[in-house]
Amino acid sequence: MNINRYKNLISHTYLFNSFSPNEISSLFKAEYYKIENYPKNSVIYLQNQICNTIDILLDGKISIQKIDENGDILTIATFDSGDIIGGSLAFSNNNEYPMTVIATSKSTLLHIKKDLILDLCQNNRNFLTKFLETLSGKALILTDKIRFISMKSIRDKIIEFLTYEYHIQGSTTIKLNISKKELAERFGVQRPSLFRELRKMKEENLIDYDSKHIIILDKSIFKKP
Repeated sequence: MNINRYKNLISHTYLFNSFSPNEISSLFKAEYYKIENYPKNSVIYLQNQICNTIDILLDGKISIQKIDENGDILTIATFDSGDIIGGSLAFSNNNEYPMTVIATSKSTLLHIKKDLILDLCQNNRNFLTKFLETLSGKALILTDKIRFISMKSIRDKIIEFLTYEYHIQGSTTIKLNISKKELAERFGVQRPSLFRELRKMKEENLIDYDSKHIIILDKSIFKKP
């Protein structure tokens, strides 16, 4: 698949937004990249598979997931169009994917060989700065996720989520931008377990909820450890 079809999109991604679409066409010689399509629910990378490329999601949505011994799916991170995958792994001494990468919708990925990234880092200071910034950002997300999933109870995770969204949305009525199923995966629990805890919190008059919102009725939950 030819890079010219996606050159406008690539030139608007954070990593490549200092390059014009025509410069993108010149940079991406055939030996430096591959564009592949993935059906919904297909595995892009298996756990322990070697990471040899830095990838840009051109279209669709993908997730990094782990299934534990109880069958619970833990979604570590989700990626949308324009996001970069594998940047911190490709140049690591241990460059195996620690978890499985799944296409959660029909997706198109641009696989970039390390040679091109190295050339750009050596010859373009602006690109190097942006590449390092993307690595730092992903590391912070991972650190936050590990801290989040280390909490002991589902209630702790719900309260942490509501506290964050309360400050971001500025309202006690939290609009859910993801489904309850996706929220359960983010917490690393099964959906029935999440619903049981939400129901308990509703019975205790701490929250109310519907299919699209969670309403905080008692802000004292923010003070609980």
